[in-house]
Amino acid sequence: MKFDVLTLFPELINDFFKSGIPSKALKKKLAEVRAINIRDYSEGKSKVVDDTPFGGGPGMVMKIDPIYRAVLSLQIETKQLNEKLKSKIIVTSVRGKKFNHKKAKEYAKFDQLIFICGRYDGIDERVTTYIADEEISVGDFVLQGGELSALMIIEAVMRFIPGVIGNPDSPDKLLGPQYTKPAVFSPKKGVEWKAPEVLLSGNHKKILEWRKKHGFIL
Repeated sequence: MKFDVLTLFPELINDFFKSGIPSKALKKKLAEVRAINIRDYSEGKSKVVDDTPFGGGPGMVMKIDPIYRAVLSLQIETKQLNEKLKSKIIVTSVRGKKFNHKKAKEYAKFDQLIFICGRYDGIDERVTTYIADEEISVGDFVLQGGELSALMIIEAVMRFIPGVIGNPDSPDKLLGPQYTKPAVFSPKKGVEWKAPEVLLSGNHKKILEWRKKHGFIL
């Protein structure tokens, strides 16, 4: 599966994939991630990618033309390679649809995800209207750019790619409190922090009932 991230800060993307599950996915060649510098598609020596907003106001807005050329370049590349990819173009934005477990599963069925990461005071709205297929949010809060949102989505989607994680049932599981040895931990004299006795009982029926009561299924 291909993940292409259009960004002004490629190093933020590249550094993330040097460890953990994302790194394993790349080493196994189950996924491919490319950080594409939007500045490379701007015109002129100054490589300008932003400008003042129409109507006035503070901040700068990312221009549509470099982003359009970057996306077009990916599409031309796909045609040249004669690949028939099921692809989706995503803009990360606090205004978008909420990303969740179900959406991660849906995205994992695609061959390619293209992320457009905003900076400054946002992206020219025509990018969202005419270029992107979907506007997605990871929560009701503002970040300095869309890169972290894209990385969160990519990792969540990668977990559904066959072979990326050891247990194929792990992405869909009952989540709840977990405990391990020691059964009793004493941080100081007279204080004991105990693991629930039911989890030590060996009674699988009662353990499952406890987990259902205290956890949730994604």
